[in-house]
Amino acid sequence: MVITLIGYRGTGKSTVAAPLASRLGWEWLDADAVIEANVGKSIREIFAEDGEDVFRQHERTVMQSLLGRDKLIIAAGGGAILNQDTRRDMRSAGPVIWLTASIDTILSRIHGDATTADRRPNLTRDGGRREVEDVLAIREPLYRECADIIISTEEKNVDTLVDEIITELQPMLREGAAG
Repeated sequence: MVITLIGYRGTGKSTVAAPLASRLGWEWLDADAVIEANVGKSIREIFAEDGEDVFRQHERTVMQSLLGRDKLIIAAGGGAILNQDTRRDMRSAGPVIWLTASIDTILSRIHGDATTADRRPNLTRDGGRREVEDVLAIREPLYRECADIIISTEEKNVDTLVDEIITELQPMLREGAAG
């Protein structure tokens, strides 16, 4: 079984993945970090030098590989859900948890993360609030399609989020252990 955390950048996927994995006694990986390690470039560099299509091909390959493992928490890239096969594979591998936050919270977290500017490209020409609004309009239906569990990360600390996720996961974990 694999648990996949999905959501827009800044919703807490990488922040929650490590403590969640620790509590479950599982491993965790940030899919974007795996892509960067495999390619030897930041995501920003891949977008700038090779284009988004090449990045999405790398993303698909990495997600396919990770989703075939067991007892793994994946912090998926925000756009991993754009690929229909990846959405199907996530759902087949185990529970998919969509982490949400308001646009103001997302922007605050992105601006507060010193590594974002170096590692992450703008996804539209506008950047900022307009980008988040436009990209979420496209992605929210896909996040919703994949999600077994939806968790708001608004004004919650990591321990509270992990507790909430584990409570929601209990029936699925029991079913997975029995199956």
